[in-house]
Amino acid sequence: MSRHRSSEEYDAIIIGAGIGGLVCGCYLAKAGMKVLICEQHHKPGGYCTSFKRKGFTFDAAADCFGAYREGGITRKVFEELGIDKKLEIIQFDPSLIIHTKEFKIRIWRDTKKTIEELQSLFPEEKTSISNFFNFLSLSNPATFAKIKNWTFQKFIDSFFSNKKLKTILSYPLLVMAGLPPTSMSAFLSGKLYYDFILDGGYYPVGGMQSLPDALANRFQEFGGEMRFCTLVKKILIQDGAVVGVKVENGDYITTRYVVSNCDARQTFLNLLGEENLDDTFSYSIKNMTPSISNFIAYLGIDDTFSHSYPPGTAVLFLEHYNLDKAYKAMLQCDLKNYCGYSFRTSKNNKTINILVPVSFKNKNYWKKNKQKFLDSLIEKAEKYSLPNLSQHLVYKDAGTPYTLYRYTLNYKGASYGWASTVSQLAVPGFKKPSFIKGLYLTGHWSTLGLGIPGVAYVGYDTAKIILRKYL
Repeated sequence: MSRHRSSEEYDAIIIGAGIGGLVCGCYLAKAGMKVLICEQHHKPGGYCTSFKRKGFTFDAAADCFGAYREGGITRKVFEELGIDKKLEIIQFDPSLIIHTKEFKIRIWRDTKKTIEELQSLFPEEKTSISNFFNFLSLSNPATFAKIKNWTFQKFIDSFFSNKKLKTILSYPLLVMAGLPPTSMSAFLSGKLYYDFILDGGYYPVGGMQSLPDALANRFQEFGGEMRFCTLVKKILIQDGAVVGVKVENGDYITTRYVVSNCDARQTFLNLLGEENLDDTFSYSIKNMTPSISNFIAYLGIDDTFSHSYPPGTAVLFLEHYNLDKAYKAMLQCDLKNYCGYSFRTSKNNKTINILVPVSFKNKNYWKKNKQKFLDSLIEKAEKYSLPNLSQHLVYKDAGTPYTLYRYTLNYKGASYGWASTVSQLAVPGFKKPSFIKGLYLTGHWSTLGLGIPGVAYVGYDTAKIILRKYL
């Protein structure tokens, strides 16, 4: 198989130290399995990382998480793994502000306050607003299963008639999942509302890097082994079953199970190899659509800058009410016709991240247009939300879709795995392909979870499936 064979043998090897891979690894190692996590980057976290520049600390992509209420999936995982004791977690309140030219709507920790605020602005929709949030607050999976084949547009149309209200309530999904309501799965939208919008704004003191660091440390305390700067080049199979992985230096390492927490196309088309795929599965994966990527401005500000928004709260500015037009603009990287932007000021008021969903394009496009796009985004934010921002900048840079690809190897810099359309929800065989024994896919490319709560759940569930076979 290779010119070198490692003397080490593992019960499971996990490819990628994103949140889903770390959670899965912790549960497996805690149960007594011998587990190795291989990560191509020099630190864990994937999109959930932080970095320092010129004395400022920035969250790279993910800047908060949800589902940490009592009984929430994130709380359950953290408590079972014991990392709740290793982190100081705060919650921003309001967690979210949707700001239009006419309205300023706050999403509070207390959903009742959110409902009352919306009812005061849209009194003709008073009953429908209560019904909408009451539906989304239900945790029974059977409730969401009823809307499995609906788009979010169909779902929201079943409650409301006011077009502006429907757009306002749909806008967070465009920002957080990169799809307009006419394309977005109602089921995944409902889960995002339940796990992230109605129970969001949680943040680990010290920055988002604290979360994967705590998981990685816990994994090692359970007896797991981490190898950073270790790129897996091939998943090795024999007689239809996983037998190991080959890493960049030519070594191959034997194992009974491989859990891939990386890009699904890379997992199946490159690491496994198309020749080992079921024909139907191969066709399916080649024809699936990745989610959109993001352009993220990283701004360091001086001590004299102030604005009217509370630090830590995500602010979503909505310039116009045509989200299909906005989505087309996103695909074309057309900031002028996009409907706004989102931003968050750090807890210490030292940094601001401004985000706009955009398509991948290519390396040369962003090399040529990065600075122009960054300056235009700052100018737009300064016009509508952050007056005089440019006069207080000490540091500015940006992450483009190519940047996101370079650090994570996610296909086309996709921010959310596959696009969360109705047809790409819970695709059969992605999490556990039937044609290869011992191979599992976890994380947001599994078509089963979005955001930190989603990937934490998939990592937890993948580990439980493996442990039922192993123990």
